[in-house]
Amino acid sequence: MAVPVAFFAVFFAYPVAAIVGRGLKADGVWQFGRFGEVLARPEIRDVLWFTLWQALASTALTLLIALPGAYVFARFDFPGKQVLRAVVTVPFVLPTVVVGTAFLALLGRGGLLDELWGVRLDTTVWAILLAHVFFNYAVVVRTVGGLWAQLDPRQEEAARVLGASRFTAWRRVTLPALAPAVAAAALMVFLFTFTSFGVVQILGGPGFSTLEVEIYRQTAQLLALPTAAVLTLVQFAAVGAILAVHAWTVRRRERALKLVDPSQTARKPHGAGQWTLLAGVLLSVLLLVLLPLAVLVERSLGGSGFAYYRALTSADANSGTFLVAPVEAIGNSLRYALVATLIALVVGGLAAAALTRRAGRLVRGFDALLMLPLGVSAVTVGFGFLITLDKPPLDLRTSWILVPLAQALVGVPFVVRTMLPVLRAVDARLREAAAVLGASPLRAWREVDFPLVRRALLVAAGFAFAVSLGEFGATVFIARPDNPTLPVAVARLLGRSGDLNYGQAMALSTVLMLVCAVSLLLLERIRTDRSGEF
Repeated sequence: MAVPVAFFAVFFAYPVAAIVGRGLKADGVWQFGRFGEVLARPEIRDVLWFTLWQALASTALTLLIALPGAYVFARFDFPGKQVLRAVVTVPFVLPTVVVGTAFLALLGRGGLLDELWGVRLDTTVWAILLAHVFFNYAVVVRTVGGLWAQLDPRQEEAARVLGASRFTAWRRVTLPALAPAVAAAALMVFLFTFTSFGVVQILGGPGFSTLEVEIYRQTAQLLALPTAAVLTLVQFAAVGAILAVHAWTVRRRERALKLVDPSQTARKPHGAGQWTLLAGVLLSVLLLVLLPLAVLVERSLGGSGFAYYRALTSADANSGTFLVAPVEAIGNSLRYALVATLIALVVGGLAAAALTRRAGRLVRGFDALLMLPLGVSAVTVGFGFLITLDKPPLDLRTSWILVPLAQALVGVPFVVRTMLPVLRAVDARLREAAAVLGASPLRAWREVDFPLVRRALLVAAGFAFAVSLGEFGATVFIARPDNPTLPVAVARLLGRSGDLNYGQAMALSTVLMLVCAVSLLLLERIRTDRSGEF
């Protein structure tokens, strides 16, 4: 536990505490009255209300659209199911900047809807809600569908034999078993939309601001640290409550059910109703998932071949935006993401191993600590890096390692959540037998644990790589102008007018999407039955 605790203390707790301290202390005295001052401002209350409202609306809309898909993937067996399963998961690992760019190409000025019907939805709440559904569709399909596929269908069939209608049998038998998974999925969707940044920043325009966007505005544009500190603590408290409820629902789910092999529950659809449901789900996937990605690729080509891609190689064409050719952002992002993945695997792997070997209140607190980066504004972390890691012995403000460290903070929770179930499933008696036969603890781990968790480790590495590649909130502060990452480069291009900048943003987003998609397809090939689920 020592290495993960030290890592989080230095690169998470210290920068965040420094930002909060600068915002809430004056002449060495804490100014807690600033909470009332900030929260009493009408514009801040509007931000809080919109953050809550859009998160609730996004969650409800995602459940409404994705639950039929969860049923189809759980109960139906059809050609191309595994490929389609990977396709619907691609949006979840995409950077939010790419998601925003894809919907800008579909719904924004000069987008597909604008060209066909003269309709624009960018700078409206509908663009934000649809992008959130696109981003979180896989969370519901994987979380609810993964459990649904393992529920024994004979229980519902027995209720039908005893006289229950199809709907009554589902309501009385299946729904109570699925309720914890639905609640867990809803809470995770609410978490991701409550802390939304890139999507709202690109699609919402100046008229809409979530807590995360407002923290960025107060920090980077207005330098109003007291307001940013108050909003950071409010967001931290809200997300902490969400994570606590989510942990409770997961524990309830794990205790309550006896599961079966998913291969025993999937059947080919039969009857007009099931074929209609399958067709409806495929159509929703086509319109909601594939169409935005296809439009993104089409806009990157711009009707003139690969002109926008060729412009990425020229620094002269982008002299007002970049110090280097935008294509160098691809190499920068790959290098940063590889280093961040290595850090996340070391820290997260040690943390997961510690959680499997110990129990008690201390370990539960340690587990909660690992999830904290999901509950604190990435903008706060990035700005905290700048003002704290600027003097010996940690003078890293001009060092390239700062970006991978920030990215690794986001990757560690994914590593822990992926590896922990597999490590807990390893029978402790195997280690004990190895020890009786003379193996040292290191050799027992190498000979017993590692072969069993190798696939989970690869899955964890894939997820850490994907989320590190797309990290934007903290990186936008600390990425140097001569070494931009892909998400930062896309945001800079979108922030400038002109068809060339717009086309290059689409081209870079397409490259980033393809890298994430390839990573995910590789994960699908090595994913074990019980690893890699949300």
